[in-house]
Amino acid sequence: MTESAPPRNSRASAKPEKDRGDLIGVGGLWLAKWSLILISIAAGAWVLGWLIGHLWVILLPVLLAVIVATVLWPPAKLMMRLGFPAALAATVSLVVFFVVIGGVITLIIPSVAEQAPELVDKASGGITQVQTWVKGPPLNLGDDQIDSAVSAIVSRLQDSGTMIASGVFTGVSAAGSILITLALVLVLSFFFVKDGPKFLPWLHGFSGGRAGRHLAEVLSRMWSTLGGFIRTQAIVSFIDAFFIGLGLLILGVPLALVLATLTFLGGFIPIVGAFVAGALAVLVALVANGLTTALIVLAIIVAVQQLEGNVLQPILQSRSMNLHPAIVLLAVAGGSSLFGIIGAFLAVPAAAVAAVLIRYLSEQIDARSNEMDQDELEDQAPTAEDLAESRDADEKAESEDESSDQDATT
Repeated sequence: MTESAPPRNSRASAKPEKDRGDLIGVGGLWLAKWSLILISIAAGAWVLGWLIGHLWVILLPVLLAVIVATVLWPPAKLMMRLGFPAALAATVSLVVFFVVIGGVITLIIPSVAEQAPELVDKASGGITQVQTWVKGPPLNLGDDQIDSAVSAIVSRLQDSGTMIASGVFTGVSAAGSILITLALVLVLSFFFVKDGPKFLPWLHGFSGGRAGRHLAEVLSRMWSTLGGFIRTQAIVSFIDAFFIGLGLLILGVPLALVLATLTFLGGFIPIVGAFVAGALAVLVALVANGLTTALIVLAIIVAVQQLEGNVLQPILQSRSMNLHPAIVLLAVAGGSSLFGIIGAFLAVPAAAVAAVLIRYLSEQIDARSNEMDQDELEDQAPTAEDLAESRDADEKAESEDESSDQDATT
């Protein structure tokens, strides 16, 4: 009596059977749950954006004051350690800060008033030279074509000037006026520096032990990250402005001090600010000093930017502050489109602070989950040889099943 062969689906029958409809239902419930979660997050983000838009009058001075406080806190903290009262340390640091800002503005205004007419005259002469050049070979353009092109360029510049002006005053006009905004920033910066160390203990006690511990940790990291970012960008921007301004002075480019100041301010808007400030410096050099000087200025700017990107940023900027260039560009684009120049200035600090929050949430999730971290997942991921062996084993098992079926049929 021959022994009967095992059925073909003996391996599959050993596993618990699940109905196909049940599996589809589980997947549908999972998809529905996460769809509701994403919709809720999107709705919450929309409500948050709506609130920010309506409370921008209050939020703008607060955000600017926090940034100013990160700059003023190190010298104020040093004075407090030396025995200065908190109010006196905050007052001295604040007065020195605004005196420096006022001094820079005072130095810039005479330079602009003195050299702007000369720059306008040279720009007119440059336009005349360009018109003469395009009339000759190889372009051979007529007067009508040149006039239409000039009219189009002037119209485009006027439109761009309107957009730039509206962008500059988008956030400021929401606060009522420049003076009101500056007054609020001045007062809030004083209190942030003076009473800042009392805030976290108060928040910890107000929100309770568990929530207070998390809030205190997250806010401490955000403060350290924001302060490190502002101070690092200030140092890098100052070095960029110094070398570029020195090159402009040596080459005799008009408005060198103004262009150096714009380079310094543009450094706080990574990638975009440096590009715009550099392009403006090259344009002024081209109009005022000619093509050769403009090319030299371009070479100086490229060399300084390479020094910044390859030497200064890796040394001065901590790893925790690194943001992918794509994130920086998207943050600047989103901030500028929503709140103009002020939004572009605040976009990268906001993205850096958001990155701190996301990292902290990820740490808490990892601490409470059983999943392996990224390094462990990469170590235990199957290699190409493992996948090939698994495929060969599956093919061998299938061939054995086919042989068993043929024996049973026989």
